Formats: sequence, structure tokens, C-alpha cells
Amino acid sequence: MLQRVISSVIGLPILLGIVYLGGPYIQFASLILSIIGLHEFYQAFSKKGHRPMAKTGYAFTLLVFVGFYFQFKPIAYIGMVLFLVYELLTYNVFGEDDAIIDVAVTFLGFFYVAFSFFHIALLSRIENPAFIWFIFIIAWGSDTCAYFVGRFFGKRKLLPQVSPKKTVEGAIGGLVGATALSALYAWFFVPDFFVYAIFLGIFGSPLSQLGDLIASKIKRYCGIKDFGNLMPG
Repeated sequence: MLQRVISSVIGLPILLGIVYLGGPYIQFASLILSIIGLHEFYQAFSKKGHRPMAKTGYAFTLLVFVGFYFQFKPIAYIGMVLFLVYELLTYNVFGEDDAIIDVAVTFLGFFYVAFSFFHIALLSRIENPAFIWFIFIIAWGSDTCAYFVGRFFGKRKLLPQVSPKKTVEGAIGGLVGATALSALYAWFFVPDFFVYAIFLGIFGSPLSQLGDLIASKIKRYCGIKDFGNLMPG
């Protein structure tokens, strides 16, 4: 709990400042976080004995963001992905017997981490900068509400084999909290989006919680507590 508070005190002002400045600041931060997240992802699987092609993952992450900066056409991104798949499958042919696992980890890391962060950069280009806040309001609102509701009212375990501390009550609390915060934000800043914001919270919170469970499952498989120590808790 203390670690979460300390990390929030440090991380929140930085996040708020970057999002407020918007534009290239968000895009550059998304790139840096993609590289850091990808590094932590590959390091986690390395501890399990796998050998992900980290340099390939970093290179294609950088390439995607460079393409975004220079406004590549969609066909160029399709070409990037096809080339990445071709390179990884070629490595599988000439690599060790279990190279297909390393290929899968490399590919998964690129899409799970870098491709996801890339959408924050994409969203930063829309006309109304208020919309980008929904990402953080729903994700953090869901996580925070689920944590406190689960802590004080949680009784029934959600998926104990994946994350022993998560409860059904916490999941419901996260859903209700994220939806309420999303609607409240829309009410004050984008009133025309109010109804859509409710649905955004309803669908966004379960996806956020599923993402958390996916991360927990990966950490359990790799035998680690956290992906990294940059922001403990």
C-alpha cells in the first residue's frame, strides 16, 4: 500500500504534466514507455530461460513511432508487420529447436506492450485533447476502486489461480467506479460524449481488469513479483 502511494505521488504529477502538454510530449513519452515496458517484458521471460529477440522488438517499436512521426500511410504499417513476421519465422527455421517459443515471446511483447502504447500516441492527434484522459481515468479508476472495494468488502475470489488477492466484489467495484468517473469527467469536460462515456467505462473497465489479470498470469509463469522496479507497487 505504501509503495503504491509513494509511486502515485511521484508518478501522477509527471503524468499530468505530460498529458497536459500533449502532442509531441505524449508521443515521446509513449515511445520511451514502450521501450522500457518491452525491456521489462523480455527480461521477465529471460528469467524463465527463454531468449526473446529483444533488439528486433526495440527496432520495430522505434520504426512504428518513426512512421507515426512522418505520417506513414497504413499500407506501410502492414508492410512492417509482415516483415516482422517474416523475420521471426526465418529465425525459427535457423534457430534452436525451441526457437518458436522465443519467436512467440518476441512477437507477443511487441504487440502487447509497444502496439498498445502506440495507441496513446495515436489518440494524442485527435482534435479534442480532452479525450486522451479517458485512458487514464478508466484504467486507474478501475484499478483503484477495485483495490479498495476488494480490500474492505471482498470475500469471493475472482481467479485465485491467477491473482489470489482479486475478488468478485473488487471487480464489480472497479467497473462501477470507472464508469462513474468516466461519466463524471464527460459531464464536466465533454458533455456531448456523456452517454458514450458511460459505455466506455462499462466496456473499458473489464478490459483494464483483464489486462491486469494477463499481466499477473505472465508474472506467475515467469516467477517474478513485478515486471520492473522503476515504479514500485
